[in-house]
Amino acid sequence: MATTSRHGAAVTITPALLHVLLLHDLRRPTPAPPPSLARMPQSPRLRGEADHPLGVDLMAAVPSSLEPMKLGSGYHTPWWATAAKWGLLAIAGLFAAYVIQKLISSGSWLGVVITAFIAMCFLAVYGTRRAVPMKYLLPGLVLLVTLQIWPIVYTVATAFTNYGQGHTLSKQDATDRNLANSVKEVEGTERYKLSIAVPEGTDVATGEITFLLTKPDGSMFVGTSKGLEPLAADGIEKTDTGKITKAPGYTILNAREANKRSKDLNAFAVPVNANAGIKSVGISSAFEGAPTLKYDAAADTVTDTVKNVVYSPKNAYWTAPDGQTLATGWKENVGTKNFSDLLTNETIRSGFFKIFLWNVAFAALSVMSTFILGMLLALLFNDPKLKGKGFYRSMLILPYAIPGFVTALVWASMFNQEFGLINSLTHLNIDWLGNPWAAKAAILITNLWLGFPYMFLVCTGALQSIPGDVKEAAKIDGAGPLRTLRSITMPLLLVAVGPLLIASFAFNFNNFSLIYLLTQGGPFAADNTSIGSTDLLITYAFRLAFAGASPNIGLASAVCIFIFFIVAAMSYSGFRRTKSLEEVN
Repeated sequence: MATTSRHGAAVTITPALLHVLLLHDLRRPTPAPPPSLARMPQSPRLRGEADHPLGVDLMAAVPSSLEPMKLGSGYHTPWWATAAKWGLLAIAGLFAAYVIQKLISSGSWLGVVITAFIAMCFLAVYGTRRAVPMKYLLPGLVLLVTLQIWPIVYTVATAFTNYGQGHTLSKQDATDRNLANSVKEVEGTERYKLSIAVPEGTDVATGEITFLLTKPDGSMFVGTSKGLEPLAADGIEKTDTGKITKAPGYTILNAREANKRSKDLNAFAVPVNANAGIKSVGISSAFEGAPTLKYDAAADTVTDTVKNVVYSPKNAYWTAPDGQTLATGWKENVGTKNFSDLLTNETIRSGFFKIFLWNVAFAALSVMSTFILGMLLALLFNDPKLKGKGFYRSMLILPYAIPGFVTALVWASMFNQEFGLINSLTHLNIDWLGNPWAAKAAILITNLWLGFPYMFLVCTGALQSIPGDVKEAAKIDGAGPLRTLRSITMPLLLVAVGPLLIASFAFNFNNFSLIYLLTQGGPFAADNTSIGSTDLLITYAFRLAFAGASPNIGLASAVCIFIFFIVAAMSYSGFRRTKSLEEVN
């Protein structure tokens, strides 16, 4: 602490006050003196009084023993906050270990590496006091990568494959599946009573499959992936039919537990010799069978030993010389075939461009109709002379508050030709959902009902932000209501609403739920049930991937890439045009 004086008044300088004065002195710009004053000699005392408004000689007031202050040096994190932080990190680490264990059991080593990397990043960021900005950015980055970037990368990669029905496995897995499906019961062999079990102490969902078998003569065996061995009778309990219900050292699966492992059971067989094995038939019996197909790795062929037919790989199927194929194919890279099919295949190309034109028209008409209605209602209820505006505005946003899928289903029932409310009130007999043009009109009407409250809200907010003196000036200049709306209100309104119109166009371009719930893309032509009259590109991609007779996820992914570039190009052009509105302000 130090004391100084000016004109006989004592000023006590504490370290805190000194710190404030020093900061004030450093931040205050020093004005350049006029040329006449710059040439005049000044005493040190006058310079000190001019530099410091308080007239305090700061350097004289600095104690020689004063140490520099350290920001945050006196703050200590509460013990409960530290405990909570490490508790949450421990929970996250346990969850990551659980996920890694599941990924290891499924053989997904890439997932193991990614999960371990994310867990290490969280520990490195939140386990130390460093990288403060990253503590806020890391969760968002993880969600961005997992929910946005990874789906995009996976979709692009899938678009260059034949991934779809019959083509989900690797070539080796598909070959093994075909060989397993070719197993036939060996003539002259007896059937076994079967109990499905796992070694005692292991998880029934992941433990090694074991067959407990009983032959018709009562002899019992244990079947594993290593072979068949006799089972001692000590401690064994069986039903009257010979099915084992209890065996020491094993846990027998019930019907529900066995059904959950049906995939493992289909791939499991107890080897009896080099050419035969014991397979299950359901969950209560088993037989000794042998495959009728044989795979030659050197020649890369599959031979049917019964029919003496050789299958070779063609179009991701094992194909016979006469063109017949085995049931299971495999996933492989097909290059740009999916994209070329969309542009060159006559059936797909004609349907694709037909859907594209309707898609653009639907999005554009939906945006224009909802914007015009919402804007007109906003102008009406923005009149200061209107009473009860709050009540009316609340009523108008009710359609926006009801879930969209509920509204779509309600409108679908109202558009019913025989029992719908629309035909009943208008005394018409229009097949709203069966006629292509009527179905399009029904979709636009429903989307108008769903979308105008949103435009009403944004236009109301934008109109209330327009200064009143601008309209007053236009009125003084002799502008009428229509001229004021066209030259004053609309340009200022579009400044705020323009980007939202572009976002609304992009949303309606991919408005899957409305189309699927109202018309499901129909009505369909009799000669082509894969392309509907009201299909959007997104519903067409969905039908290709999941709802068709032979789902083709690779082709659907190619359609999604086209959608991405179409929407991106239109949005880019729209945002370029909205830049001209910035000059309005």
